[in-house]
Amino acid sequence: MEKSEVLPDLDVQAVTSSTTKSVMKKLPEVTAAFWIMKIAATTLGETAGDLFAQTLRLGYFLTTIVLFLIFVVTLVIQLRSRRYNPFFYWTVILSTSMAGTTMSDFMNRDAGAEYLSNGATELGRGPQGLGLGYPAGAALLISVLLVIFLVWKLSGMTFQIRDIVTFRGEALFWSAILVSNTLGTSMGDFLSDSSGLGYAGGALLVTGVLVVLMALMKAPAVPNVLLFWIAFVLTRPLGATAGDFLTKPAAKGGLDLGTVGSSAVLLVVLFGLMAHAQVRERRTSAARA
Repeated sequence: MEKSEVLPDLDVQAVTSSTTKSVMKKLPEVTAAFWIMKIAATTLGETAGDLFAQTLRLGYFLTTIVLFLIFVVTLVIQLRSRRYNPFFYWTVILSTSMAGTTMSDFMNRDAGAEYLSNGATELGRGPQGLGLGYPAGAALLISVLLVIFLVWKLSGMTFQIRDIVTFRGEALFWSAILVSNTLGTSMGDFLSDSSGLGYAGGALLVTGVLVVLMALMKAPAVPNVLLFWIAFVLTRPLGATAGDFLTKPAAKGGLDLGTVGSSAVLLVVLFGLMAHAQVRERRTSAARA
């Protein structure tokens, strides 16, 4: 039996008559370009989240509230869209990455000396972090992600994304993405700060694991849907470690480019990729018409 694709196109089904149905794609095809854009979006999510929470000193709590509201707005636009729009889709991915960054930081960190720099005495405005630590934070997020997948399973809906045709199915899909991005941030921060690998070492480790996952796609015994979600989670710590490598001081192993400059460059790159994807989508739609 042939294996399914890693993430088949998400088809949204609209009944046009009692016997005829129209199917419209809502998610991009999973190609090399998809993963490049995912890594760019998650890296930007790391640098932009740190820009608001740390550089602008809004704090993790207040920034999380603002970014979560932005996520809700972008998600509503995506859910109301009747076909795949690269700008809508990747804006949601970016908003989940930014929100996931500050949600993870608020969960795992506190006002302890190890999280303060430049003589600061607090982590920004509002309540300080919960201080759960990376292992406890990751365990909690894994539990939440497993609950989402359990609800998904009990709902009777398939994990084959192309077959999701309901609002509830899309809501579960995006909930899993938000939690997986938050979990990936925790994993990336652990690799960068606590594992001893440093920013570059953590990024290389995650890259190596992703290469192994690509090789496993050829193994019949391993479901590609499972490989997709593992890879989707792992691209987030890759983005987190890459973002830290770009922004952190040279004394800590970073390039010291700062959150503002790094975010600006990554935003230009991501919007350029989104524009290219939009042009390709229009050409594809025109060819099918």
